[in-house]
This record gives sequence, C-alpha cells and structure tokens, in this order.
Amino acid sequence: MTTTVKVSEAKTHLSELLARVEAGEDVIIARGNDPIARLSRIRKETDLQLLVNEVRVARDKALLSSHDELMSWRGEGRR
Repeated sequence: MTTTVKVSEAKTHLSELLARVEAGEDVIIARGNDPIARLSRIRKETDLQLLVNEVRVARDKALLSSHDELMSWRGEGRR
C-alpha cells in the first residue's frame, strides 16, 4: 500500500510515518501535487518473511518444466 502526504504533514508526523514504513507501507512525500520523495523499508538480510514472499513471486512467474525436461536434467553434473 502506498500513501501520499504533503511535506508539512511529513515533518509533523515523521515518527508515525516511519512506523508505517517499518510495517511495510510505502510513503510518497509531495510538494503540492508533485511527488518528490519516497519512504520505503530497507530490507534486512534476516527478514525471512520478505524473502519467502519474493521467492513465491519468482516461483509464480517461472515457466513450468515438463517431465521430459526434468528427467533430462536429472543426471547433469554427475560423472
């Protein structure tokens, strides 16, 4: 989810906005109607749930392999 806030609101409510970013929300800061910055969470290497979600998205995008392809790869790399 993404929220857009004005610069003055961002200055007034920075701590609250950072808590929302930590929870996974993106925040766009705008001057008038023009977006000028984005606050987004910095992923930690130990953030397992984000990693699991990324793997699920990648798996959903991957092409399915046929049975014949799997069997042909079975012996690859063996001597």
